[in-house]
Amino acid sequence: MAEQVGLMAARYSVVQTDLATGAVVTELPVTGIGYTDTLNAAGTATVGVPLAAPEADPATLIVGSSGLAVLRNDSPMWGGILWGASADLAAGTLTLSASGFHSYYSHRFLDAKNGYTTTSSDQALILKEWFAYANANGGIGTDTATVTTTGHLRSRKWSFYEFKNMAEAIDEMADDLNGFNFRYEAYWLAGVGRRVGNRFRLARRNSASFPQLEHRVNCNVTAVDYDGTQLATQAYAFGADLGTGAKPYASSGNPALTGPRRVAVATYADIKTTASLITKAAAIANVGSQPIAVPTLTLYPDRFTPSQFTPGAVGTVIADSGYVALFEEFVITERGVEVDANGTETVSLALASKDVFNANPG
Repeated sequence: MAEQVGLMAARYSVVQTDLATGAVVTELPVTGIGYTDTLNAAGTATVGVPLAAPEADPATLIVGSSGLAVLRNDSPMWGGILWGASADLAAGTLTLSASGFHSYYSHRFLDAKNGYTTTSSDQALILKEWFAYANANGGIGTDTATVTTTGHLRSRKWSFYEFKNMAEAIDEMADDLNGFNFRYEAYWLAGVGRRVGNRFRLARRNSASFPQLEHRVNCNVTAVDYDGTQLATQAYAFGADLGTGAKPYASSGNPALTGPRRVAVATYADIKTTASLITKAAAIANVGSQPIAVPTLTLYPDRFTPSQFTPGAVGTVIADSGYVALFEEFVITERGVEVDANGTETVSLALASKDVFNANPG
């Protein structure tokens, strides 16, 4: 994807929506916007609104029940749920705090009377079942039309009494060996009236790319953190207590890792079979196969659009400054966008080494 130079300044706006239907209630006057898209997580948004603005109507702008969508040149860039609001009467400001659509599924459960059971089903079809269940029982209409089979089979079993949290179930399956990246996409729904829909997007790991970035050429690498705390020569994943004090478990290792022995352990209290733990142990070991470099950078203004940098995308970052010597591929773990009162757009990225993600190929 070619670098773009001299892009026109974007116009940002924020609309309030009805969470159940996506219908636009009003456009909010804003004093500042900040939003993040996080790999395999909900992401957040913060919006400043004048406290006395008539559009900020307490009868309709309700925390926990209203939706927000951030528009860039009238195209939805971020969508989610208003979970908090902070009114500063002295300053005359109202700060709205929202999280992406995935946060909704932290409040939904696989609570059918017979629970949920599937054996050797494609992970994509399992996801479609879960969303269909939520949509049919008072949900937010998450669309899964673009989700296609992956060829990776999973088995899952939860009773009604386990009340399995849907967001947690999705997160766990994404983190499995041969898992996937996911995000929720806000988009304009077709039909009468302006309505913002939400679509679940599933992608094979490392299937998207972003333009090459070089420190002091088209970006500013502000920091690089190096993390060795997750290094593991051996990894163990334990399951649920079977009632006898024994637990199923699986183990995986990194025999090529140098240095003293280091062990990583995780427990998955709702997994009851060794077979389901094998991919968990392998994923833990793969993350612990090498130190993780975590650069943070800010894009030079007017060179790119935020949509060129989707969380989960892979690209090369170059930086040479003392201890920091980077010329390698990284995965975007978070994209943040800040828009000030003048409409100036600042895009920042947090990244992690591609090799860690490659160890868990999709």
